[in-house]
Amino acid sequence: MTRYCLALDLKDDPNLIEKYQWHHAPENFWPEINENIHKAGVLDMEIYRFGNRMFMIMEVDDTFSFERMEEINQHPKSLEWEALMWGFQQALPGAKPGEKWVLMERLFKLP
Repeated sequence: MTRYCLALDLKDDPNLIEKYQWHHAPENFWPEINENIHKAGVLDMEIYRFGNRMFMIMEVDDTFSFERMEEINQHPKSLEWEALMWGFQQALPGAKPGEKWVLMERLFKLP
């Protein structure tokens, strides 16, 4: 199993952050989005927030690739979800144009 850690910022607006969190509450999940995430080979995904900075941990199987995730995200419901989420999100400083979640580099692991 492989773990990836990614970061992204939310727009620094308390009302938008509250709505973003509402969309991620278990009772508000879009089933198609969760299905597509699993189809991409993601076994587990968690998102943490501090202020407007978010940190995602993904644990994936051997079938996962970011290219496969991008292909699966072309599903109409995924495109709708991503467009909705982009209204709450903003790219990190230094991100490439159009880049949302940015892959982080591990600097330390406890031996």
